[in-house]
Formats: sequence, C-alpha cells, structure tokens
Amino acid sequence: MPAPALYLHLPGTAAEALEFYRGVFGGEVQQFTFAQFERTDGPATAIAHGQLAGAVDLFVSDAGEADEPFTARGLMVALLGTAEPTTLRTWFASLAEGGEVVDPLQRRPWGDSDGQVRDRYGVQWLIGYQHGTDAAAQAATTAD
Repeated sequence: MPAPALYLHLPGTAAEALEFYRGVFGGEVQQFTFAQFERTDGPATAIAHGQLAGAVDLFVSDAGEADEPFTARGLMVALLGTAEPTTLRTWFASLAEGGEVVDPLQRRPWGDSDGQVRDRYGVQWLIGYQHGTDAAAQAATTAD
C-alpha cells in the first residue's frame, strides 16, 4: 500500500517549488499545465498537476487564488527516520534556505535528534533521527 503523499496548492509558484524540492530531496519531476490537461479553469501555462517522485514524494498545483499563500495551521510533515542522519541533516539545512528554522535540529534529552523548519513556501517539516542509525555508525558498531 502506498504511503500518503503531500499535495500542495501553491498558486503561482508550483513549478518553482517543484524545482526547489527536487534540489532538496532529489527525484524526478513531472509537470502538466492547464493547457496540457485541456482545462480552462486556470491560466494555460500554470501547473495543473506536478509531481516529485523520489525519496520524498509530493504533488503540487498552481490551483487556488494567486493572492492566497499556502497556510497550514497545526500541521507538520514528519520525516522522522526516513533517511540516514547525514541525509536528514542536509534536507533540514536545504529546507531552511529562504525559510525559517522553527526549532534547531539538535539532540534531545531522550537521546534522539530532531528539529523543525518552515520552508520558503510555508510548509513546516519535522526532521529527526535516532543516533547510531547511519551506515557509518552501524559499520563502526559492527567492527567493535
């Protein structure tokens, strides 16, 4: 069964967001304009549907009012343990570029590390990992 995926309505910035997220997470981008879908309920060159497929899957669209920025109160996208710690730290730093660190990525009293970042599009991400879960730590532990 496939995992849930994020679908963002980012009026006027969907194509830009897809490229940003591809730069953060890697993966393959597909995008289709309103004209390609023969839709008349939006500008012909706007993104009716875009997709990033890779380590993090997400969908975007220019649908919505152009003067209505993305907002999501009480929602975070959790990427807890979804990749090796080195990758998660890189994602955190990349998402913070042009965005805002809400809570720095740091080791917590219970031993894990996590942090929160709101990216330049207003999406809040919770990124974290358990220590000793990366390949280098596993190899060092096995070698001991």
